Amino acid sequence: MKLVVRNGEARRVSRPGASRSSGLDGGLPLDSILRGDCIAELSRLPARSVDLVFADPPYNLQLQGELKRPDDSRVDAVDDAWDKFESFKAYDAFTRAWLLAVRRVLKPTGTLWVIGSYHNIFRVGSLLQDLDFWILNDIVWRKTNPMPNFRGRRFTNAHETLIWAARDAGGKGYTFNYEAMKAANEDVQMRSDWLFPICSGGERLKDEEGGKLHPTQKPEALIARILLASSRPGDVVLDPFLGSGTTAAVAKRLGRHFVGIERDEAYAEAARARVDAVERLPEAVLAPAPSAREAPRIAFAALIERGLIAPGTLLTDAKSRFRALVRADGTLSLETAPGLGMVGSIHRAGALAQGLDACNGWTFWHIETREGLRPIDSLRALVRSEMAMAAE
Repeated sequence: MKLVVRNGEARRVSRPGASRSSGLDGGLPLDSILRGDCIAELSRLPARSVDLVFADPPYNLQLQGELKRPDDSRVDAVDDAWDKFESFKAYDAFTRAWLLAVRRVLKPTGTLWVIGSYHNIFRVGSLLQDLDFWILNDIVWRKTNPMPNFRGRRFTNAHETLIWAARDAGGKGYTFNYEAMKAANEDVQMRSDWLFPICSGGERLKDEEGGKLHPTQKPEALIARILLASSRPGDVVLDPFLGSGTTAAVAKRLGRHFVGIERDEAYAEAARARVDAVERLPEAVLAPAPSAREAPRIAFAALIERGLIAPGTLLTDAKSRFRALVRADGTLSLETAPGLGMVGSIHRAGALAQGLDACNGWTFWHIETREGLRPIDSLRALVRSEMAMAAE
């Protein structure tokens, strides 16, 4: 049995022994690994059906002969046939074809992540812009344990680049879990340089001889950050170059649906076994962090109406440089120069006090409590919590 989405509804259909998406009458085969050429398989999927795509395409490394260490031992480099193209023109044609196929299956609010090295990422980026994708960020994955440059003729190549792009120019409506990323980064905006080790140790899948099953297996931590940043539980994540199945495994664990495409049967089988062994995390730990933009609007006057702040209360900034008197109508009267005597909203009063054009009054103004000064935003959070409980 296979779970299929059709006309926005999920149902199970029988597909004994099937590994392709043919015969699904336009349905999206959720939580499936499809074996075949990525462009052909993508053409079988319904248009505008996928929320997020992670693509780890061939890098076209252009290796010339074996790569050896100074001791003349052979480096286990990527020399597989799937990474070789006869020319840059051929590689560009291939890249354009799969990007167009991906663009067709992405929802208008969907986004695409592509990872690459200096060998290919600039060509991919140029084609993305030619095809009207909207580049949101380029992310540098800095490796804690990169492979050294054995010949000593160049800098050690210690990073790879990811491009994050929206399907359409302007890129509106896409998912970005800003608050979650900020919270995960010690309440500081997450930057575009990420530090992760390469895939190694117990996470690295091995073949029967104990060697690497797949030469370019990505670390689960990297994929997890991408999915946590730019998708939500229940979203559909597509990987057109699934390889050893990292994207599918992480998607399942994080409560996302996945569709993987892999043309190599050995890789596909290993990916299936890997995904089957993954357990989905509980709902309680998968719910996305609440977004301030999605939270209900609360007027400052609501805090007065609920008795959380009394008229006549003095508010200050975090350093007690400015003071303002809370008025019964929810406005503030400044008691500190340069805005002495001025009356306005919490935002306007905060801006006037500092001589600025704008201010977030919720985080600027503080109230004295038994625990010390607290931003009035903490009281707004209490009101929102009460509203959420009442709605349940």
